[in-house]
Amino acid sequence: MLRAPAEITYADELAALAAADQGPRPAGWRLTPRAVRAFVVGDPALGVSRKFYGDDPLVDRCVVTLMSNRGLLLVGEPGTAKSMLSELFAAAISGDSTCTIQGSSGTTDDQITYSWNYALLLAEGPTPRALVRGPLHQALARGAVCRFEEVTRVQPEIQDVLIGVMSDKLLHVPELDDPDSVVFAAPGFNVLATANLRDRGVHEMSSALKRRFNFETVRPIRDRDLERRLISEQTDGMLAHADVDTRLGPDVVDLLVTAFHDLREGVTEDGIQVERPTAVMSSAEAVSVGYAAALDAHYFGDGAVGGQHIARQLIGTVLKDNSDDGAKLRHYFDVVVKPRARRDKVWKAVLQTRPELER
Repeated sequence: MLRAPAEITYADELAALAAADQGPRPAGWRLTPRAVRAFVVGDPALGVSRKFYGDDPLVDRCVVTLMSNRGLLLVGEPGTAKSMLSELFAAAISGDSTCTIQGSSGTTDDQITYSWNYALLLAEGPTPRALVRGPLHQALARGAVCRFEEVTRVQPEIQDVLIGVMSDKLLHVPELDDPDSVVFAAPGFNVLATANLRDRGVHEMSSALKRRFNFETVRPIRDRDLERRLISEQTDGMLAHADVDTRLGPDVVDLLVTAFHDLREGVTEDGIQVERPTAVMSSAEAVSVGYAAALDAHYFGDGAVGGQHIARQLIGTVLKDNSDDGAKLRHYFDVVVKPRARRDKVWKAVLQTRPELER
């Protein structure tokens, strides 16, 4: 498969954690809270890699919330690894991260809860065999974590389907006869949702629904060394999966991290002010730029990733949301990249792509 879910990708790590797992375990959980934390932030002694580069106390708070009677809502800027975190938690807690609702403006309540096989419905009437169980129904019955991606992109009246389920821990199916008309939550059930702070088409959540969640904000990585490590490990893994032997050198990774921090913060390390583009300059975007640059160098170059490969992909990332960001990027090239190019050959290669901004 093109991209395996976390429970398959990290099956060996989950098995190692389970074998060494001791201590109290919440009902319905595959691993103890300590092991869930170790799966996310890493445990070198067991050969478990770090997957989330950020605030470790945030991970602790998330695990505690998922043990409680409230859902967990991860909020933050796009590209801050909210979806990855939700997938990792679901994989470690329930052994299945695919019980997922992908929120959009077109999401309906039957896509969340249940619908019907209409051929069977016409032939047999409303029976359990004719019921098509949605992610929320499945999670309740199995005692699993139900992921709800981009919950605020869903219309408020559809979001509120969650209110009764999260309060009473049950779902009514009134078309069925007892005892099938009520699905009671098995131990381990919870809802883990994500929401972007600056997405288009965002809907305000009702106060009643907000009270059913604990909110945790996932923030961009501020530590440049940590972001360098993240980009190197993520791009290496993606390139290995694609069977591409090209890798990003330390100087290229440093350039990538520096450029993204400059544009994200609106100021360089030496105090030069630059205009921040409206595009999302997240760590996830930086990984995407690095990966695409490596593919460019591998298939269209000599396999050595240089500043020009990074710059081409960076231009596309910045300009994809708003063409007005072109002026901001030209300013960045003129006042930041040009002086750096005089003393660093990697930045000199970046400057050589400046004419592409005029096209």
